[in-house]
Amino acid sequence: MIPDNPFLCSDYAIPFAAMRGEHVAPAVERLMARAQSEIESIAAPDAARSFADTLLRFEAATEAVAQAIERAQHLESVATTPEMREAVNAVLPEFSQFSSGIYLHGGLWKAIEAVSLSDEVAQLDPVQKRFLKKTCDAFKRHGAHLDAAGKERIAAIDKRLTELTTRFGQNVLDTTSAFELLIEDQAELAGLPESSVAAARADAAKRDQPGWRFSLQYPSYSAVVTHADSAALRRKMYLAYQTRASAGKLDNRPLIGEILALRREKARLLGYAGFPDLVLNDRMAKNGATAMTFIEELNEKTRPFFERENAELQEFRRELEGAEAPALQAWDVAYYAEKMRQQRYDYDEESLRPYFSADKVLVGLFQIVGRLYGIRIDEVARDSTDFPGAWHEDVRFFRIEDSEGVHRGSFYVDLFPRDNKRGGGWMNCFIVGHPEADRFRPHLGLVCANLSKPLDGKPALLKPSEVRTIFHELGHLLHQCLSRVPIKSLSGVNVAWDFVELPSQLMENWCWEREALDLFARHYETDAPLPQADLAKLLQVRNFRAGSAQMRQLGLATQDLKLHLEYDPERDGDVVSYCREIYARFSATELPEEFAMIASFNHLFSSPVGYGSGYYSYKWAEVLDADVFSRFKAEGIFNRKTGEEFLDRLLSQGDSRDPLELFKSFMGREPDAEALFRRRGLVASAAG
Repeated sequence: MIPDNPFLCSDYAIPFAAMRGEHVAPAVERLMARAQSEIESIAAPDAARSFADTLLRFEAATEAVAQAIERAQHLESVATTPEMREAVNAVLPEFSQFSSGIYLHGGLWKAIEAVSLSDEVAQLDPVQKRFLKKTCDAFKRHGAHLDAAGKERIAAIDKRLTELTTRFGQNVLDTTSAFELLIEDQAELAGLPESSVAAARADAAKRDQPGWRFSLQYPSYSAVVTHADSAALRRKMYLAYQTRASAGKLDNRPLIGEILALRREKARLLGYAGFPDLVLNDRMAKNGATAMTFIEELNEKTRPFFERENAELQEFRRELEGAEAPALQAWDVAYYAEKMRQQRYDYDEESLRPYFSADKVLVGLFQIVGRLYGIRIDEVARDSTDFPGAWHEDVRFFRIEDSEGVHRGSFYVDLFPRDNKRGGGWMNCFIVGHPEADRFRPHLGLVCANLSKPLDGKPALLKPSEVRTIFHELGHLLHQCLSRVPIKSLSGVNVAWDFVELPSQLMENWCWEREALDLFARHYETDAPLPQADLAKLLQVRNFRAGSAQMRQLGLATQDLKLHLEYDPERDGDVVSYCREIYARFSATELPEEFAMIASFNHLFSSPVGYGSGYYSYKWAEVLDADVFSRFKAEGIFNRKTGEEFLDRLLSQGDSRDPLELFKSFMGREPDAEALFRRRGLVASAAG
C-alpha cells in the first residue's frame, strides 16, 4: 500500500509513477529527523557499546533518507520536470549538511571508536572487522578529529559542493536539450545513414517541424560527425557539443573553479596534500602520484602507435583528395576514420544494425550470464500484477533467479533517449539486498542508456558500440545483484572506484566472441546469424586506431589529475584554456579555440566526488579486465567452473575483502598490465 507520501514507501515495488516534486521535501525532512534521532540514541553516553548496537545501528540509521534522495535524483535524471528539479535542488544542500554532520558528530565518533578499542573486536569475523575499520577510516577522512571550527567549515564545504555539482549537471542537461539543428534541404544530409536520416525526420515530425531535426543526444550527434559529407555540418555539430555549458547563464566555468578550490581546501583541512590523496586513500591506487604514474606509463607506451595512426589518417585524406588536401580538423577525424575503416576493411557499422535488435541483444546477454553463473533472467510483463510501475512507457522490468529458483534481484531497463533524460549510460541501485530472517532480501537496480530508438515499425536496431554499452551496464548490475555480502555498506558496487569497472568492462569481452554472438547477433527479420565475413570484419576493426582510442581516455584522465593536483587559477588562468592545452597533447588534430569539453565533463563535476581524481579508473580496471578475461579465453568463454569461480571469489564479494586480494583469489597472481596492450594490438610488432 502506497503511503500518503510515496517517497516514504519501503516496499520492493517502488511507486515511481506516483512520485512528484511536492513530495520530496516533506519526505526528506521527516526521514532526516528520524535518522538524526537514531544517531543521537546511538551516541548517547549510556547507550550499549557493541558491534551490533553501534555499528549496525549506525549503518541502518540513514538508509531510508538516502533511498528517498536517490529516488528523487533518479527521477530528475530520467524524467525531469521543473517541479522535481526545484525540489531536488532544495533538499540536496540540506541533506549534504546532514550527512556531513553525522561524520562530524563527536559523540557518535566516540561510540564507534570505543567499539574499535574493545575486546569484542577479536571475536568479529573478517567482514565485520573490515566494516569496522572502514567506518573508522571514513570518520577520520570526513574530519572527526577536527576542532569545532574545522568541522563547521567541512560541513559548509560539503553543502556548497552539493549545490555546485548539482547545478553543473543540470546546466549540461539544459544546454544539451536546448540545441537543435533543423535541416530542410535533403542535399545537406549526404553521407548520413538511412537510419539516422529516418530518426531525424521522425524527431522533427514529432514536434510538427519541417525537414530533419538533429540534437546533441549522442546517437544524433555521433551520426553527423561520423558520416555527414558536409564539413560545415560536422563543424556546427562538433562545436555545439564541445562547447556545452561554457557560455551565458549556463556557463560552468565559474562552477569548476569553485568546485576545485573547495575540494582542495577540504583535503588540506583533513590533512591531505590534495584532493587526489584524499579520495584515493581507500582505492587501489592509494594516492594521486601513483595514479599519475600509471597514466604516464600507459601514455609513453601508447604514443608511438597514436602518432603513427594520426599520420596514416592524414595520408589517407591526401589519397582521397590529393596532395594539397588540408590538415585534418577536429570535426574531420571521426569522418575520415570511418571512411578509412570502410575502405581498409570493407566495413560499415551501419550495415550491421539489422543483426543487433535490442530485444535479441538482451535475450542473448541473459543467456550468456545464465551459462556463466547459473542464473535466469526473465521479463515481468507490463500487464502483470508483478510489474511495479515505472516513470515512462519505455521502461521494462526483469527478475533474476539463481539455479535453485531463489530471487536474487530485479532491475529496470530504460534504453532510449528523451528530452527530459540525461545522456550516457549508467547503473543505479535502489535497494541493497541483505539477510532478512530466513532469506536474503533481493537487490533492486536499474540499467539506463541512450541508444538508437525503434523507427518505422522496426525494433530498435543497434550499432555494435551500443551493444557494448548494454553489456557494460549489465556487468555493473550483476556485480550488485549477485552480491551476497551481509553488510550493506560493503555490498555489490560499493567497492574501490578503480575496481568498480572490472565486472562491467569484463562483460564487454563477450561481444567479440563467435560462440556468444550466435546467441544474440541475429537478423531481426530472418533470425540468420551474423555472417562469418561480417564477424571477421568486426574483429579486424576492433583494434582499428586502438592507439587513438586509448590516448583519448588517457587525455581525459590526465586532464582530471592535473586539474586536481596542479591547477592554480592565478598562475594557469582560465580553466577551459588550461584543459584545452592539456587535452591537445592527446588529440589527433589541433583543437579549435572554442573547444571547452571540460565544461560538460559530468564525470568530474556533477557530484561532490564522482570520478573527480578518479577518471584513471577506467584504464586501471581495463588492465584488470583484460587480464581476467585471458583466463576465460584459456579455459572456455562459457566454462561454467570458471564462471562460478569468478562469481564466488570476486563478483559476489563486493568490498568484503581488499580488491587486490579478490583479484588474486581468482587469477592466482598479481595483475599483468601487458594483457591490455596485447588485447588492443598495441605491441612492438604492430608498431612497424
